[in-house]
Amino acid sequence: MILIAAENVTVKRGGRTILKEVSFQAYAGEFVAVLGPNGAGKSTLLKVLAGLLKPSSGQVMLGAKKLSSFSLRQLAAQRAYLPQNPHLEWSISVERLVALGLTPRLPATGGLPERLSLAVTKALGQCDLYDKRAQTATTLSGGEFARAMLARAVVSDPGLLIVDEPITGLDPRHAMQSMQLLSDIARSGTLVIASLHDLTLAARYPSRVIVLVDGSVAGDTDLLTEELIHRAFGVKVLVTGQGDSRALTILSTSEKSALSVENPA
Repeated sequence: MILIAAENVTVKRGGRTILKEVSFQAYAGEFVAVLGPNGAGKSTLLKVLAGLLKPSSGQVMLGAKKLSSFSLRQLAAQRAYLPQNPHLEWSISVERLVALGLTPRLPATGGLPERLSLAVTKALGQCDLYDKRAQTATTLSGGEFARAMLARAVVSDPGLLIVDEPITGLDPRHAMQSMQLLSDIARSGTLVIASLHDLTLAARYPSRVIVLVDGSVAGDTDLLTEELIHRAFGVKVLVTGQGDSRALTILSTSEKSALSVENPA
């Protein structure tokens, strides 16, 4: 069953083409990583898939309907979106911040129903924030805030979860925990689409990788390979291990030295 499909999506802004006829289909239960060098169009693609940016040409289908036919409220009830570098200026608790992810499902009056309160507690635990639930969200560290925003995105158990650079600023343990959480969410039946820069984690956890280069799809595969990394990023790498023990060593262009990225940063 196809959950979302991009059909020849092109985005032009300020006289520049950011996405060029991007097409692919994604299914419930997949964890799709979107990779590519800076400026490749990753964030733009995610905004288009989330229904927040209208393509210049082409279209996106969500189920059997055009994405453009959904209202923002209808979209919010079906998909969750976590932007890159989110901000918060309200002095609200972490618990309340996470609960904002349930806004489309909240009753018009009254407090938070028990079943939704349990969902908030679960999301806090999944993102290792339970002990900070009463803390003011604006006092969190950068990594803690990133995890709180991820908790807000997953709390509603959406059918489609789109996250832009969800592990930026996280320490290695929490980066790996967050990737494992996204993988587990996908295995439960949600379609997860995430843009990533960490190639080692992208090689370990997602079930599929889409690589963008200059706004076009350079690769769509279930296994991130040395050849594809070289084609997309212009570096030579050595891939070792299998499954969640895969690791990459990025070689210098002269191949006289190497930078190991086995431990994610």
